[in-house]
Formats: sequence, C-alpha cells, structure tokens
Amino acid sequence: MQEFEFSIRFGEGVDPLMDIFREHQSLSARSSWCFVTDSSMWRIDQITGSTEALQRLDSQYLDCSQCNECLDTPNCQTHREYHVLDSTKTTRTIYTYRTEIQDCHSIPYVVVDHVGEGCVFEARRIDNEYRWRVLYPSEQAIGELYDAIEGSLRPGLSLDLSRVQSSVGWDATARAAAQLSVGHWETLETAFEQGYYDRPRNVTVEDIADTLETPSSTVQYRLRTAEDLIMSTFMNDSV
Repeated sequence: MQEFEFSIRFGEGVDPLMDIFREHQSLSARSSWCFVTDSSMWRIDQITGSTEALQRLDSQYLDCSQCNECLDTPNCQTHREYHVLDSTKTTRTIYTYRTEIQDCHSIPYVVVDHVGEGCVFEARRIDNEYRWRVLYPSEQAIGELYDAIEGSLRPGLSLDLSRVQSSVGWDATARAAAQLSVGHWETLETAFEQGYYDRPRNVTVEDIADTLETPSSTVQYRLRTAEDLIMSTFMNDSV
C-alpha cells in the first residue's frame, strides 16, 4: 500500500467556497468518510467554525446547483445532493452524494480513473488549501497521476506535492478510540454532557467526580491522559 499526499491551493476569487474559508480563519472541514467508484462518490464531512462563518458556508456549500469539487471548471453539470446530518452553532456534519462524476474533474475521480478502485481518501479544507491524502493498493508510480491532477487545474489553482510513501498513521479516530479505556470514555462522555468543554465551563472536575462517584484525582488523570492521547494522535496525523 502506498499513500500520496498533496494540496490544491486556490487563488483569491477563483472559487466561492474556498473564498469563504480564506475569509474566515476559524473554518475547517475534514472528511471522515469518502467512497468513490468510477461513476459516483459519497462522503461525510465534519466542519467547524464560528457561527457567522458557518452561516455563510451553508448558503454556498448546500446549494445543489453548485459543485464543490470541480478542478477544471467553476461548476460542472453533474447530479449532487447535500444533507445536513448534524448542526450546532459551531459545527456541521454534511453528507454528500454525487453521480456522473466522470463529467466532473474532481480529485476523487482523477485518482480512481488513474489508479483504479480500492482507494481511501482523507481531505481537509482550511484557509486557501484543499489538502488530500490518498491510500491506494498498488506500487504504481505516481508521476502520471500527479501530471493528470495538475493538468486538470483551471487558472488560479496550483498543486503542491507533500510526499509519496508507504502507508502510515491512517484512521486517527479509530486508533485514538481503541486506546481509551472504558473509564476514560465514561469520564469524557460525562464531562462533555455536563458542559466541561463549553466556554465558559459549566462544571468542574469535582462536579464530574461527584456524578461518577469517583475521586477527583482519578477524573483529572483520565481527562488529562485522554486529551493528551487525542491531541497527539490527531496532530501527528494532521493532513
């Protein structure tokens, strides 16, 4: 298995969605699932940002007449659907389903067209960058794919190759979750539900300890070690 990591950079004014990310530095979008065939794509994206930024994002991202993936043209004529699975003041979880992707020169289509099915994708949007990490089940040289992606870019977009290497560090979410004990999960869930991670905090460590009937020192230890594990895992695997 090999992985290919790269970024598409967007100049100002060439893509209305990426302009919103550029103008609102709080915005960040990360794919949690992305599946592709030679004719369709479906994915789930987790988006965080300020309330104002997300309100602007909604009007652009969820417009089914707009394509959020085109590389060669501002807007293709393929079928697409967007569904909000979860929404808070500072987060969105959005499901996307697309068909006829052979008529849209997006990253997923170009990769599958050159490498074949069986690829796994991670993607993140932040500022003026659309970062991709692709896992593909072959030893195929990546030069041709790189050229195909670069050749698909319309004016104002540029490609930066980060690395090509054997696969490492995939699925940070699952790996972090697997390393947390039952006690860690119980403490984290209680802390989250009671507002420990709200700003300002609604409860203290002592309040959580009282709910769990567990010593405050144990609760503090579980929170600190869980936070350390989660942060180190995600920062090390950041796209």
